[in-house]
Amino acid sequence: MKNKVSNIIYWTPRIISIIFVCFLFLMSLDVFSSDLNFWQTVTGLFMHNIPALLLLIIVIISWKYEIVGGITFILAGILYIILLIKSPFEWYKLSWAIQISGSAFLIGISFLINWFKKNKKKA
Repeated sequence: MKNKVSNIIYWTPRIISIIFVCFLFLMSLDVFSSDLNFWQTVTGLFMHNIPALLLLIIVIISWKYEIVGGITFILAGILYIILLIKSPFEWYKLSWAIQISGSAFLIGISFLINWFKKNKKKA
């Protein structure tokens, strides 16, 4: 039973972070709904995917170093809230903050729990 819980604690942040990055990639596909030419579409798609690409690199690093994922995902959630606050307030942005920042906080906390468990085993 204890081994099963350890496996769940190990795999949960990794799987959720991969799903989260895929979600961010999926949200960048709205660039195709605009009337843009080919190069504008490619540039827009690249610009929309920069945060997802950075978080993908963080997921790869966090696979071994959970503390990196924990801190980075929490900071990414805070940064997203700050960017939303800087723009004019609209009620629908509250749902964006819950979806994006809430997911990032959940992933960051999961990585930190995994890091604490791993350090507790070493001690």
